[in-house]
Amino acid sequence: MQATLLVELLTEELPPRALSRLGEVFADAVFASLVDRGLVAADARMDRYASPRRLALTVQGVVERAQDTVADEKLMPVSVALDAAGAPTPALLKKLQAKGIPVAALPQFTRRVDGKSETLFHAMTVPGAVLDDVLAGIVLDALKKLPIPKLMRWSDCDFQFVRPVHGLVMLHGGRIVPGMAFGHQSGRSTRGHRFMGDGEVTMADADEYARALYERGAVMASFEARRALIVQRLAQACAGLGDGVHHVDDAALIDEVTALVENPNVYVAQFEPEFLAVPQECLILTMKANQKYFPLLDAEGRLLNRFLVVSNMQVDDAHNIVSGNERVVRARLSDARFFFEQDRKTPLAARITKMDAVVYHNRLGSQFDRVMRVQRLSTEIATRLDADVMQAARAGLLAKADLLTDMVGEFPELQGTMGRYYALHDGEAAAVAAAVEQHYRPRFAGDALPEGPVASAVALADKLDALAGFFGIGQIPTGDKDPFALRRAALGVLRILMEAPLALDIAELIAVAAGGFRAGQVGEGDAAGFEAQLLDFMFERLRNLLRDAGHDARVIDAVLAQRPTRIDLVTAKLAAVAAFSALPEAQALAAANKRIVNILRKADGERGAVDAALFSEPAERELHAALGAITPALRADLDAGRYGAALNALAQLRAAVDRFFDGVMVNTDDVKVRMNRLALLGELAAAMNAVADISRLELKD
Repeated sequence: MQATLLVELLTEELPPRALSRLGEVFADAVFASLVDRGLVAADARMDRYASPRRLALTVQGVVERAQDTVADEKLMPVSVALDAAGAPTPALLKKLQAKGIPVAALPQFTRRVDGKSETLFHAMTVPGAVLDDVLAGIVLDALKKLPIPKLMRWSDCDFQFVRPVHGLVMLHGGRIVPGMAFGHQSGRSTRGHRFMGDGEVTMADADEYARALYERGAVMASFEARRALIVQRLAQACAGLGDGVHHVDDAALIDEVTALVENPNVYVAQFEPEFLAVPQECLILTMKANQKYFPLLDAEGRLLNRFLVVSNMQVDDAHNIVSGNERVVRARLSDARFFFEQDRKTPLAARITKMDAVVYHNRLGSQFDRVMRVQRLSTEIATRLDADVMQAARAGLLAKADLLTDMVGEFPELQGTMGRYYALHDGEAAAVAAAVEQHYRPRFAGDALPEGPVASAVALADKLDALAGFFGIGQIPTGDKDPFALRRAALGVLRILMEAPLALDIAELIAVAAGGFRAGQVGEGDAAGFEAQLLDFMFERLRNLLRDAGHDARVIDAVLAQRPTRIDLVTAKLAAVAAFSALPEAQALAAANKRIVNILRKADGERGAVDAALFSEPAERELHAALGAITPALRADLDAGRYGAALNALAQLRAAVDRFFDGVMVNTDDVKVRMNRLALLGELAAAMNAVADISRLELKD
């Protein structure tokens, strides 16, 4: 019999930030196990449910018992199983007796080669899985696979789960499937909304689960349905407040709120306008982080003194809900205003010396030591960028000062943001205040870059100091472990250099950053040679960054093989090499370049300069003349960054290169002639690889 299967685990309130993922993993694991056991088709419909107090799923078309299957059971090699006359040997008879296989079945045995010998197989019938026998085990196995970082114990039992369990429902159609989980026998009853629905909801059939739970229990069990309803009602509430009014867009907050309510509704509340004197970032974060409210903005993005509350109650008169939330937010905003007003009494510059008491890392010194290094490095980078050195030095000095403020102590997410507000209040230059905020950029993939040379200089200094410091003490990321976010810092450096773009040499920047540490502080023991390791690390991150951007792997390989330390030129080189690779001459020149590099690698001795008087073959004279003809324009194009033109010039050499290899023996016995030809190939290789290692463009068969 086919019927819909329902499985529900009823619990205390589950962790809201993990609820959606828990629901997915649980439902998918149960469904996969049912498919593996042949109890349901792989394309059957499965619906997931996850609410604050339950994980559940329904699967249509589940059978009570899977079909029997036939499987070949390996017995033994034919040479051992049968004698010369084809009769069963004592070894085979003993095997059959142990397995309960009658000797009369011998004619149905099959033979086939297994490994190196012919082997005897017996076709055996494997009984299909019975739903009642396996479902409880499937559920328990699925629960063990949940991504739960910390388990709980409850009551005086030995059960452990993310939250205490209160019930188990397992229905196949209208029939209870027997089983037990965490001390609870399976049944057909669950619990509704704590205040709005029936305390107990009993289901006659698995198909009525979602409907019965909503109509009688006032619980919307589907996570996706609740989320969609919340999004809809947030939009409706905004529309009712005037044109352009919108709530702060935060998908993670919507997910979290969805995991907190079983029957959502949205109400509009407000706070006193005088709180708007506090920076809106503080107010927004206070409302979002502490109370899970949705702050409201006008069409220009300015914060309004109103906010939206997603409640777990549907009521006709929401006065008590609204006023209660307004009282709560008033207290929170008062705290934020107090922090803001207190922080402004002490200038950022006055906090710098106090950073000496804050440890950055026990081997890299205090936060004060770090600030001094960042200031020095910011100054050096600003000098190279022809930026305002004094502003860069000041911004580098103040960049971390807001870490000692009360506001950032309460909300670490506001570091940098509050630094800008406090710097402006202290009378610092606008560029300095902007750099204090933006030196953390980019914080994540796709984040905005720092704006302007001063902010870029401080952002690079901050990241390079961290990279050089931690590589210098051997704290290199391994596998998925990156406790100091060095991969993110490296990507930030690369993006700033490449996308700004900034004409800076990454190898030189690493050397300057490393030089900011005291003698013996970095580069000792296993960390010796860390600058080279860091440069390798940067190139590997660059390779991944370019792949993610959609560039061809061969083109990336060709460009990065030359280890270009001017990251700002990489994009132009990629475009030029990609265009060159499409030319009809590209593959022949790539193959020739590979051959040239191999010849030069194996050659011994000093080649010196090319001497035209030693040419004896027309093909080598022709190649030398062709190379000389394009060299002036090639150098001019390279100096001007016209990499496409430079590579197109190389295409003119194809015929001469082909004739050279067809008609010239490089490794001749005459030493002078051989070394002269190697010198010619050296000049050719230098020209061909000036932009990229074009041998990497060769297509593999």
